[in-house]
Amino acid sequence: MHTIFKYLTELSNNNHKDWFDAHKNNYEIAKKLTDNFFKQIYAKLAEHDSLAPIKIYRIYRDLRFSKDKTPYKTHFGCYIQRKQPHNRGGYYIHLSPDETFIGGGFFDPNKEDLLRIRQEISLNADEFTQIMNSKDIITQFDGKLWGDELKTAPKDFDKDDPMIHYLRKKQFLLKHDYSQEDVFSNDFFQKVTEGLLAMRPFFDFMTEALTTNLNGESIL
Repeated sequence: MHTIFKYLTELSNNNHKDWFDAHKNNYEIAKKLTDNFFKQIYAKLAEHDSLAPIKIYRIYRDLRFSKDKTPYKTHFGCYIQRKQPHNRGGYYIHLSPDETFIGGGFFDPNKEDLLRIRQEISLNADEFTQIMNSKDIITQFDGKLWGDELKTAPKDFDKDDPMIHYLRKKQFLLKHDYSQEDVFSNDFFQKVTEGLLAMRPFFDFMTEALTTNLNGESIL
């Protein structure tokens, strides 16, 4: 990780094509180390979950609609989607000297999925509360969901619903931040895999919601 972070720090201070091209060999070394780390995480998750192929993001930024014209990202990231249609949700890993974290969940559910998630949380409040209050979710994610939310109750839901703080969510995301001390520790790989695997009960609840109707019948 030291080599990866050293390169990303230098890139952050020299974010232009001339420097990048002149240090292409350093980039290739950092990228290879990062890709190997991501692929090892993927292999470990695959022992416990059904996964789609890993998606490792490119270092090049999409500048078409951005006011920031620096050409390169200053982080490495990957996304591991669970294999659909029988498994929903996905895992994200973000490596950067400024911010290293794992995340997972439902970033941009469509209208139908969003309604179904809210219905399931409201109807099975005890089960969802038990998941969010479980030891692993508390330890890894402080028992919190991240994401944009409405200022009031969504349509067709009671503002006095005891789960309203979840029902207002438009995104349902778990996130765990790591310090650089964590990143450089000998057990960082273990910390990341344990954190990602701790998401499974949350994913399983959401998968049940998104693959069944209100009567619990499969829609697949």
